[in-house]
Amino acid sequence: MAVDFEDNDIDDHHGVYHPANTTIQDETPLLEEPPEKRSNIHKPEDRFNCTYIIFFFLGTSSLLPLGFIMTAKPYWIYKLQNCSEQISPAQQGALDIRDFFESYISVASTVPSVLCLIGNFLLVNKVSVSVRILSSLVTMLVVLMVITALVKVDTSAWTPWFFILIILCVVISSSAATVFSSSIFGLSGCFPMRNSQALISGQAMGGTLSAVASVMDLAAASEVTDSALAYFLTADVFIIVCIGMYLILPKLEYARYYIERQKDITQSPHILPTDYVEEGVVITSNTSHFPLNRDYTGSVSPLWSILKNISTLGFCVFYIYFISIMIFPAVSSSIESVNKVTGGVWTDKYFTPLTSFLLYNFADLCGRQITAWIQVPGPKSWLLPTMALLRTIFIPVFMLCNYQPRMHSARVIFAHDIYPVVFTTLLGFSNGYLITLSMIYGPKVTPKELSEAAGVLMMVFMQLGLALGAGFSVLIVHLI
Repeated sequence: MAVDFEDNDIDDHHGVYHPANTTIQDETPLLEEPPEKRSNIHKPEDRFNCTYIIFFFLGTSSLLPLGFIMTAKPYWIYKLQNCSEQISPAQQGALDIRDFFESYISVASTVPSVLCLIGNFLLVNKVSVSVRILSSLVTMLVVLMVITALVKVDTSAWTPWFFILIILCVVISSSAATVFSSSIFGLSGCFPMRNSQALISGQAMGGTLSAVASVMDLAAASEVTDSALAYFLTADVFIIVCIGMYLILPKLEYARYYIERQKDITQSPHILPTDYVEEGVVITSNTSHFPLNRDYTGSVSPLWSILKNISTLGFCVFYIYFISIMIFPAVSSSIESVNKVTGGVWTDKYFTPLTSFLLYNFADLCGRQITAWIQVPGPKSWLLPTMALLRTIFIPVFMLCNYQPRMHSARVIFAHDIYPVVFTTLLGFSNGYLITLSMIYGPKVTPKELSEAAGVLMMVFMQLGLALGAGFSVLIVHLI
């Protein structure tokens, strides 16, 4: 799994790895530390890939709570079945909150998180990264424990209030997960690029893990509540494990070296703002966006200067997530098998968990992991935003699959079960591959002391895409 990113570099426009004699931003020779100075610096190795594995697990935990909440669809249908008993059958299809539950979850999990990301950016140099990461992990754990405790509680007499409580839990959990994700991604920007790739691949593993757990619980438990209890307990235990792994991280020599080096760089006013050397990889900026005095301790990072460097990559992150969340899970999870009337186990019980949740997350994971070996296109290539824009075609394609119930658009063009399988695979794979490239390039095209702030800003673009995509997903569902 672990591939060494440290002794290679990326070609500007093609994203192909070469020996360390090129740069991300310019092809011209770069200022480096004198060889005699670099020879005296001992750079420890990541023994047994421990740091890589920890970042992978931390990435997994960043999307785990929302992933487990999203994929527990049978449980939510069971718990919310009494929401619309007082309306006529003709109105129930349009008004039942079960039909729009994924859209409500998407909105509740993304819109408030934008504010948290902005706040996190302002706090980058004022509150330590450890405080932000640990407090957000503990918050996610508490919220998941509340949801777990409610599994065996009879909520049929107060179902609307239960729905509001769950939405509130989603808001709190997602806000904490946003602070955690942006903080840990900013921290990974202080490390070689392979650790950022591990973190982003781990995020996809969080969705895959929740989807696999959902299918296993669905197959093993006869009662919906028994399945959900085991399901959410799994998430609780995993968050506890991740808290322990983060506490171990600064005790590793390899991690401690980069954390301490980042502190030295941030507080040093003598290093030129146009260069830094990362394990033999030189990444520069020949622009004059950054002031010579680079001590940002206790102050707000220069927002406009960072945006000038990462604007194109930020747009790619925004638009990729905008398209993905508009379709998954609000639209894709409501696509049914065309043979559902037969009542088979595959077409009725397992079709949605496997073809929507598991397949999307597994394809997303594969796309992210492939970036460990292939990085095409490069950070300045026009192909990257072009490929992001081409994903717009997925919107009409999924709308014309067998989405049910259909209230306004009765026509189904892709009336075969193979179509949603192929479309979901392409949606997930393209999301994972393109988003990973954009995210790992972002912190690397800015000076080293601003890499954490750049990582947080990339998360802001991501969250804006998720928020707008979630809002438009409600529109798409109503149009169908």
